[in-house]
Amino acid sequence: MSASLAFVFPGQGSQSLGMLSEHGAQRPLILETFAEASEALGYDLWALTQQGPEEQLNQTDKTQPAILTASVALWRVWLAENAARPAFVAGHSLGEYSALVAAGSLSLADAVKLVEHRGKLMQQAVPAGQGAMAAILGLEDADVLAACAEAAQGDVVSAVNFNAPGQVVIAGATAAVERAIEACKARGAKRAMPLPVSVPSHCELMRPAAERFAEAVSAIDWKAPGIALVQNVSAAAVTDLDGLKRDLLAQLYSPVRWVESIVCLSENGVTDLVECGPGKVLSGLNKRCVKGINTHNLDTPDAFAAAGAALN
Repeated sequence: MSASLAFVFPGQGSQSLGMLSEHGAQRPLILETFAEASEALGYDLWALTQQGPEEQLNQTDKTQPAILTASVALWRVWLAENAARPAFVAGHSLGEYSALVAAGSLSLADAVKLVEHRGKLMQQAVPAGQGAMAAILGLEDADVLAACAEAAQGDVVSAVNFNAPGQVVIAGATAAVERAIEACKARGAKRAMPLPVSVPSHCELMRPAAERFAEAVSAIDWKAPGIALVQNVSAAAVTDLDGLKRDLLAQLYSPVRWVESIVCLSENGVTDLVECGPGKVLSGLNKRCVKGINTHNLDTPDAFAAAGAALN
């Protein structure tokens, strides 16, 4: 196990039609992992990710299992082909569940059913059109928080993803998010733009979903993680199972403290971060969170080979 290596797993927004297609053509383990997930879910998840329809892939109860399965598939291929093993794992929002599978805390079959259920509960908590999220670029955290406080006017709107310095995502009731976008622009944001999502994650509107999700979380046979996991809610390494489950529920309505999570990894001696999942959203963010950290992604066979060459 390499003390200087961490694997990080992406969240919603990293899905795309045809994701992992090159990997799938070259590596049977990718297709085997998708087949295992499909059996648990009762539909062909690989076909959905490759052929769509895209609107369906972008529904949160389909997106979550798809990204998780793609991430776990790449993790399994990494373990099969490379000697380097991370001392830490972390995941961005949904990615925390991928990290828990990687750490041996829960099975892939349990995980895909759990995140499908999570997606459905999130969508039920806030019907489509009633909630929104927006990315705010080029503004200090304190200014984003002040803009949200000013724009709320009795509705919910809050900063929910601290993704990188100068990159914060806000979420809440649609009208309040629209007011907060204007308030952020007035404070000098370079860009403030609505995100194409069907639910306002990590804000107070998700608390009812967390209350209903608790039953599903407690029904699963969890194991203590075999790899130290840095969690979103605490931005700290958690090994205690009760704390871990409590934070997973709180994560639904609490901010994702990504910058602090990457800082925590760095302070624990991590110098190399591998983004294990579709796309390379996190690689872009991670570079900006901590100076001098090396970022790698596994999105394509070429990127996978380059990461292997750098780390083994």
